[in-house]
Amino acid sequence: MTGAPGPASAPLPPGRDRGSAPRTAVTFGSLRIRNYRLFAAGQAVSHTGTWMQRIAQDWLVVELTGSPAAVGLTVGLQYAPMLLLGLHGGLIADRLPMRRLLLHTQAALGATGLVLAVLVLSGQVRPWHVYVMAAVLGLVSVADAPARQAFVGELVGAEHLRNAVSLNAATFQTARLIGPAVAGVVITVAGSGWAFLLNGLSYLAPLAALLLMRPGELHPPERAPHGSGQVRAALRQVGRDPDLLWPIVLVAFVGTFGFNFPVWLTAFSVQVFRTGSGVYGLLNTLLAAGAVAGALWAARSLAPPRRVLTAAALLFGALETAAALAPVLWLFAALLALVGMTGLIVTATANAHVQLRADAATRGRVMSLFKIAFMGGTPLSAPAVGWITETCGPRAGFLTGGLTSLVAAAGIGWALSRTATPAEPDETWGSGPEKETETGGDAGAAAKT
Repeated sequence: MTGAPGPASAPLPPGRDRGSAPRTAVTFGSLRIRNYRLFAAGQAVSHTGTWMQRIAQDWLVVELTGSPAAVGLTVGLQYAPMLLLGLHGGLIADRLPMRRLLLHTQAALGATGLVLAVLVLSGQVRPWHVYVMAAVLGLVSVADAPARQAFVGELVGAEHLRNAVSLNAATFQTARLIGPAVAGVVITVAGSGWAFLLNGLSYLAPLAALLLMRPGELHPPERAPHGSGQVRAALRQVGRDPDLLWPIVLVAFVGTFGFNFPVWLTAFSVQVFRTGSGVYGLLNTLLAAGAVAGALWAARSLAPPRRVLTAAALLFGALETAAALAPVLWLFAALLALVGMTGLIVTATANAHVQLRADAATRGRVMSLFKIAFMGGTPLSAPAVGWITETCGPRAGFLTGGLTSLVAAAGIGWALSRTATPAEPDETWGSGPEKETETGGDAGAAAKT
């Protein structure tokens, strides 16, 4: 849209002051794009099923083994492939048409739910079955995760990328709000096998969305050519740009030590507060409720990204520390919602900033590095945290994560301030109308997606 400014309810034309538009138009601006609406709707359904499977998987492992350490092992197996192969998955996303790639990976992810459903409903499931399927899910995610994140830019273009990343996170966290609550009911009434079945069927929605998209309205980047040294090229790009490096390092610490919620929440539910699967699902729901609030805040925020990253990460570590020491369930639950909100703001701000700073042709590899940083330490940290939780108690395990995140946030916040230059990267945060009104710079998943 060009020409004289229209009414406040009209879409913003390029260069128009963002502040003159209604907040709702700014917050949900990316949904005006048809392909993104389809993508967001499909992901909302499949993410709900994914969260049902995550709750069912953790609870099934507890039922089969009675061990928090076994939950940690399952989580570790799920994220080990990203640690080992993540950059190569990003290279696949940079080389192949992302829509076609996602059709295959989303179908494969749905198949893991169906296989677990058959095993559980037939009464044949054993712990090793869960371990194997967790590892398979992790292998598929090596290509799926960076492709899904980078595909958002292909759907909306650079102008709407920050908003779309934040709304993507809000979609994920809204599903996280609904999925655990539904899973708690389904597991209690019908058993975990039905939760796995519903997850498998939920992937029909993103497959339909991908097939219904209009390819001519996509913004495909230049595909990476075949050749050697392309993974190293992405690493060099990150290494020489502090505004890529430090957000990724911060996410690495927070993700590795502060996001081991499957281990902690099962242990707190069973050992500290002496409750069952219903309360476990409720705690996950409260964590997601805070994350939804954080995602919507990030979609509207004009705050500089350096300030947001540092402040939110410090609060995240402090709130986790307080939650670990909470003496009663209601206080623990309230603090958990705030933990979800601040953790989401950290990961979302870092996610959107890294996508905008990275070259379009290397975005898949850079986002796979971001994903490795966020999830890659989990194969080591989740079993270790599970062992601390089982040996020293749930409070000790949660306290370890909170204090480590707090110290890391303080150190990396100092490093970010030291790399500031007169031409702040905040001035190049975003493009179009957002770039002109923001002088400084997804609402990310508070959970590992």
